[in-house]
Amino acid sequence: MSSSAGPARPNTRKLLIRTWGCQMNVYDSGRMADILAPLGYAPTESAEEADMVILNTCHIREKASEKVFSDLGRLRLTKNERQAEGKDTIIAVAGCVAQAEGAEITARAPWVDIVLGPQTYHRLPEMVARASRAAGAVIETDFPAEAKFDHLPEARAPQGPVAFLTIQEGCDKFCSFCVVPYTRGAEFSRPAAAILAEARQLAANGAREIALLGQNVNAWAGEAPRTVSGAPPGESPVGNTHEGTWGLARLLRELAEIPGVARLRYTTSHPRDMDDNLIAAHGEIPSLMPYLHLPVQSGSDRVLAAMNRGHKADLYLRLADRLREARPDLALTSDFIVGHPGETARDFEDTMRLVERVGFAGAYSFKYSARPGTPAAGQPFPVPEAEKDSRLQALQALLRQQQDGFNRACVGRVVDVLVTGTGRHPGQVAGRSPWLQPVHATGSAPVGAVVPMQLRAAHPNSLSATMVLPEESAAA
Repeated sequence: MSSSAGPARPNTRKLLIRTWGCQMNVYDSGRMADILAPLGYAPTESAEEADMVILNTCHIREKASEKVFSDLGRLRLTKNERQAEGKDTIIAVAGCVAQAEGAEITARAPWVDIVLGPQTYHRLPEMVARASRAAGAVIETDFPAEAKFDHLPEARAPQGPVAFLTIQEGCDKFCSFCVVPYTRGAEFSRPAAAILAEARQLAANGAREIALLGQNVNAWAGEAPRTVSGAPPGESPVGNTHEGTWGLARLLRELAEIPGVARLRYTTSHPRDMDDNLIAAHGEIPSLMPYLHLPVQSGSDRVLAAMNRGHKADLYLRLADRLREARPDLALTSDFIVGHPGETARDFEDTMRLVERVGFAGAYSFKYSARPGTPAAGQPFPVPEAEKDSRLQALQALLRQQQDGFNRACVGRVVDVLVTGTGRHPGQVAGRSPWLQPVHATGSAPVGAVVPMQLRAAHPNSLSATMVLPEESAAA
């Protein structure tokens, strides 16, 4: 590789980042772009014109690594074509597949220049320099979680009206089916002061909604700012809040005070970390949207124990009741895995009963598939594939019915919609409801505006609405 990968004038190189998986990967991709911008890398959507391509990968879904290798095969051809034209291309694989399979990536795809785990992307400039100077891949897959956040640049490229902000990484739960503890490392909470500073910068860049991210975001327990101590009046130090440390509820209260921030969300949560203060926050913070993604995975206590979830179905049911008592219009969504090793027909019936009892506004549901190195991969009594298919279809039919029912129940309501862009048809705007539903309406409004709209009809994947004039809004 030639020396042309070294320092350059701003915006003289092109960077393509392809992102799979969760919103934390979306956040990471944005930060990698921030880090590489001072080296002269500007974004592109074309691999043919990219001087650097980063595949930011996810290891959660089935056959994730094979999809990465398939993409790498296509990139090899592009890299060879560019090389024939005298142009160098740096190819990097980042994220959880890189963390889990770094050595295999370089063995199967020796044209890859950089392999980096989720905790090392702050060292990208150094890796780019090393890759440009020597043959052979640069591999960085250790777990310096604190160093990553300490070395990220303060400036952020504008994300638009909705911004994602990682506050917590890693996981200590060790669910039997999950690779996250092995690819993202132990739980780490960013200090409150750093989060608040980044949130203020996001708001200054035009963010109206901030979504807090973490593998177990409600386990966040960050160091309190030095100028503030204790809990606010009436808030007791319970759950994961203690002297010198804030819990998520306290952080949300502080974020709600930042000028320009109209909406707050957080994902993904664990039932074991829903403490009293956080439940109360859903009823007391107007900008905290009435939406919560709270994965349960199964309604069977026996399967939950096999999954090492650390809670029973009854805890989840009580949490759902308490959350809806605090915020009656709360929309709950969840995750489900069917066919975990040892799951019986009776266990699956328990899951269906839980779904019927709770009522979900949406959910992600999957068949169990083994992840190498996870405890469940070696558990006995696998469920036959045909049975997993049948159970998944039954579950998804019920979940779709509940989601459709929730959307239809919203029709006729006047709600504030955050405008995120233009609609699919001329003269339309698109946005999101407080319950995260896509909404489209005829009319015009600036991106980032929060506009009252009356929801008129529910469609399979969205709601249509009409804008409400100020006098109509006051009357409603």
